[in-house]
Amino acid sequence: MLKIGLTGNMGSGKTTVSKVFEILGIPVFYADDEAKKVMVTDQVLINSIKSAFGEISYFKDGTLNRKHIAAIVFNNDAELKKLNSLVHPAVFRAFDEWVKNFDDVPYVLKEAALLFESESYKFCDYTIMVQAPLETRIKRVMLRDGLTLDEVERRNSNQFSEEKKTQLADYIIKNDDIQLTIPQVLELHREFLSLVIGH
Repeated sequence: MLKIGLTGNMGSGKTTVSKVFEILGIPVFYADDEAKKVMVTDQVLINSIKSAFGEISYFKDGTLNRKHIAAIVFNNDAELKKLNSLVHPAVFRAFDEWVKNFDDVPYVLKEAALLFESESYKFCDYTIMVQAPLETRIKRVMLRDGLTLDEVERRNSNQFSEEKKTQLADYIIKNDDIQLTIPQVLELHREFLSLVIGH
């Protein structure tokens, strides 16, 4: 079974692309959703967050004090890096457990915004980068999340540039509202199936 990493900068449409792979019967691990889960389920991570950001990081009922965490990391790159350095290994562990459920599939996808930044691409056999023009991505995120241009640009600055990710990726899918996305996904699907058969 191959492990394929899929990424793209904010608003690139990587989740849309992932859904097409799911329709083809390929299981997708959504790392960003999983990160939210492990922050309240992975005891090793919970203890690390408490010691790094204080006991106040969690409420009595075990839920995460998001406001407290956000206030610390929002405009502080060093604190955000510290948080990510705690969360990423827990997500890696969750992915390893998740993969065990799929013996009978040719490949699985790991969809992650910070695939390259977290270095989790090193645990994947191949990587896909979903590209879209910056203007298109900004518009999509502003519409989707109700953010201002400043907020989008600030969030985007926490990610590698699209150029850097493109250099690191093995495959590219263009999601630019000009080229059709589904045929590109189908072509990659066939490619991965042929790689599995060739193994």
